[in-house]
Amino acid sequence: MSTMLGQYLRQFGQKLVRRKPQFREEPESSETPPPNTLDLVVIGLDNMLGAGIYILIGGVAKYVAGPAIILFLLVAGLTTLLSGLCYVELAAGVEKPGTVYFISYVTMGQLYAFITGWNLLLYLITAIACIAQAWSSIFDSLIGNHISEALEGTFSLQMSYFLASFPDFLALGLVLLLTGEKGPETEREEQGLLALRVYESTLIYKVFTGLNILVLSFIILSGFIKGDLHNWKLTEQDYTLAAAGSGDAYSLGLLGSGGFVPFGFDGILQGAATCFYAFVGFAGIVNAEGRKASNPQWSMPLAVMISLFICFLVCFGVSAALTLMVPYYLIQLESPLLQPFIYVGWNSAKYVMAVGTLSILLYSLLSIMFIMSQLTYAMAEDGLLFRGLAWIPAHTDAHTIIIRTTYARIIVHTVAPTGTPIMAILVPGTLAAVMALLFDFTDLVDLMSFQSLLAHSLVTFSVLVLRYQPAQNGSKKEKTEEETETKPEVEGGPLESEPEAGTSNILQSLWFPPSTIPTRKSGQIVYGCASLVLLLIILSLILYRWSSQVFSGDPVLTTVAVLLLLLITGVTVIIWRQPQNPSTLPFRVPALPALFLVSTFMNVYLMIQMTTRTWAQFGIWMAIGFAIYFGYGIQHSLGENNDQQPAASTFQT
Repeated sequence: MSTMLGQYLRQFGQKLVRRKPQFREEPESSETPPPNTLDLVVIGLDNMLGAGIYILIGGVAKYVAGPAIILFLLVAGLTTLLSGLCYVELAAGVEKPGTVYFISYVTMGQLYAFITGWNLLLYLITAIACIAQAWSSIFDSLIGNHISEALEGTFSLQMSYFLASFPDFLALGLVLLLTGEKGPETEREEQGLLALRVYESTLIYKVFTGLNILVLSFIILSGFIKGDLHNWKLTEQDYTLAAAGSGDAYSLGLLGSGGFVPFGFDGILQGAATCFYAFVGFAGIVNAEGRKASNPQWSMPLAVMISLFICFLVCFGVSAALTLMVPYYLIQLESPLLQPFIYVGWNSAKYVMAVGTLSILLYSLLSIMFIMSQLTYAMAEDGLLFRGLAWIPAHTDAHTIIIRTTYARIIVHTVAPTGTPIMAILVPGTLAAVMALLFDFTDLVDLMSFQSLLAHSLVTFSVLVLRYQPAQNGSKKEKTEEETETKPEVEGGPLESEPEAGTSNILQSLWFPPSTIPTRKSGQIVYGCASLVLLLIILSLILYRWSSQVFSGDPVLTTVAVLLLLLITGVTVIIWRQPQNPSTLPFRVPALPALFLVSTFMNVYLMIQMTTRTWAQFGIWMAIGFAIYFGYGIQHSLGENNDQQPAASTFQT
């Protein structure tokens, strides 16, 4: 009985960590020259300068940061930079480019890939709902806010406290329009806009990219022309005058302590966590184009750093212009970039900005929805989600598609007749529509930023673990060294001296590894030491809840914090002493494991700044995901030894 139980548990554990094989290489193209660093920077900026700038700044500046939002962006940008460098190494270790989900499946195993993909799916769904609400608010402001006033007057008393003040039917209709179809038997002309699968259009891509640059440049220049430095030095008297004259035109926020940092240091960290989404998009540099660069070991990390720096400068300029043109407590939450022009008397500019912003948000919405549908299709094709979500009508011919979007360059190489993954569009699209209808805009922004931080933390953790693991196809030399390493443990001695010898061998392998290359034992040591993430979480909680007591010398809390720091330092040194994988990669993150320690601590500490409601929503989503995985996915998923052919298409996002 115990043998059968042990065999079952062993098989169960093997399913959790089995990896997905790579079936084929990315086809090379000899017609186009390899991209240089500048080309990669342009791709990165195309990915980063999306909807995040248009939807995040208002809420952070009004309720969390005030004019100090520029400092929040700096903290978020530095945190993203560390994670971005880790992502470069993680993607470089895979033979062909792919999504974070695909890379995790190939390198870390099935359960880790499911957690990564499931959270990425929530991030995309939340982003769609958030952008749809922002689009709805901007459109409503153009027609005098008649829609919101009517809905709020009708439904405000019937909504629960954890939902929005009124249902956003306009956002619901927008998402359903982009995803829906009239029936399973309908032709492609009758399907929703996303199901139509608009193919590559270089002209459309260039038009929206240029429009985005023009809109952001106009906002920054307007801030220099019409901005007032007094809005960075507001007092209680200014707030009183604003409250008396605001009426129904503006929703008045809090003053805080006034000045440049009205909500203190705690507000800076909370705002930085929310601003994290503004820097998402560096993955486009690494995936397809970065690997084709003539000098990828320098081009990819340099392009990531330059792109993030330019993105920070743009976000800095837009945030500074916004808070200079209008007092932070008068900023409109969902459409912050239109209100300043009304406030300074440029009413005509409001309509120009509205048309440009609506177009950019709509294009971003379509881009994210396409990526969401392909991620859903990939997970369903792998069996981690219900296979019905991967259903494709077989009425179209085989073809190759290249799609350029604001968020990604998506390359689809079809190997069999295929069509549109209808269910992969409809199911998550409908969920996004419901969230856009019922959820509060601020909750959506917080949840979206939380998922970004979590995804970057998973990437950083993967890099740490994989750097210290032996090669999957180890050489004879590696196996010989591993056998030599484990041999002393088998050799016996007196019975009473065996525990001491075992302890001695363990301590010796921790501080003085016998091998210069990773072995199975050294990899297991790093796996175990990676639990320092738990120590970082505990330390972050203590600093978040009782920071003043810790730094003021409270005997209990200060002692606990110091002990945690000592444990974290000791575990980090143990990881540092283990041999690293000598495989040649286009790029390797420097200063590992110290960079992992700093990056993970920053990500975790920023995640803790999120509200209890955000953590509860995340917990519910993960509970649903684990129920799907352990109830269905683990039994129907593809394993490393599975001979099933690859999916009909491979989507690079």
